[in-house]
Amino acid sequence: MIVIKNEQELVCMRQACRITAAARALAGEMVRPGVSTKAIDKAVHDFIVAQGAKPSFLNYHGYPASVCISVNNTVIHGIPGGYVLKDGDIVSIDVGALYKGFHGDCAATFPCGTISAEAQKLIDVTKQSFFEGIAFARPGHRVSDISHAIQTYVESNGFSVVRSFVGHGVGRQLHEEPEVPNFGKAGHGPRLLRGMTLAIEPMVNAGVYDVRVLKDGWTTVTADGKLSAHYENTVLITDGEPEILTVTEGL
Repeated sequence: MIVIKNEQELVCMRQACRITAAARALAGEMVRPGVSTKAIDKAVHDFIVAQGAKPSFLNYHGYPASVCISVNNTVIHGIPGGYVLKDGDIVSIDVGALYKGFHGDCAATFPCGTISAEAQKLIDVTKQSFFEGIAFARPGHRVSDISHAIQTYVESNGFSVVRSFVGHGVGRQLHEEPEVPNFGKAGHGPRLLRGMTLAIEPMVNAGVYDVRVLKDGWTTVTADGKLSAHYENTVLITDGEPEILTVTEGL
């Protein structure tokens, strides 16, 4: 069932999303050579808690950290640990915060030091594909209109969209209906309605779209070892332009 949020619920959800976005920004500022992924995880955890919220990901289905930090060919669900970032890495940060019963969810890929032109293009195309998609995030369209726009833009730039993982509704639950794929034909799936809140998150690979999950059950890498990037925001469907909730203004 797709949950429509009312104005009172959106007050809490907007704050959850502001906290989440600020946590993403903090993590991004820490992406530099010599910093461990564990240090980023701790800083983000402490920040979220200091805001009166809880990290959405910590212990979610057994996930052992507060942030997903995915480096280079890791697509999503990278577990923070002893890895020390080095010049040329690209680092995907995915974070969620639970505040007064509602979740925010967002992600972005950050350059570490000086990165290759191809890596920068991958980051830029992934981010822009999100905006290509939300051009259709309004009443009168269907979920797959967002999906199709993302896929079309990504593939026109020579990259591929991950099929095995998709975006989703978000609210009282971290993952709610509907699923929001980053691929597919336009004109399919649920109709978009005012009050729907969606985590729209293109995951884009430099090579093939196939991925594999490592033995830890979480870390997901590209099947061909090539780079991957990730960009996500929580978006509210309104009567007109979609509202990106994961912004830091007003925190």
